[in-house]
Amino acid sequence: MPYVNIKITREGASREQKAELIKGVTDLLVKVLDKNPASTFVVIDEVELEDWGIGGLPVEEYRTQNKR
Repeated sequence: MPYVNIKITREGASREQKAELIKGVTDLLVKVLDKNPASTFVVIDEVELEDWGIGGLPVEEYRTQNKR
């Protein structure tokens, strides 16, 4: 029973994009590990930008310095 947790910043991923992520991850687990899609769980958590950091910096500051 695979459980995959995807965390992304809350910047407007559409319902369709999230559905594509869920399907793609599920399909990959079926292909690579021969897992049953009926018992594969994929959860997408959206995190506010101020709650995410990279390299010791808040993500917005990191992006400014690294030009995305």
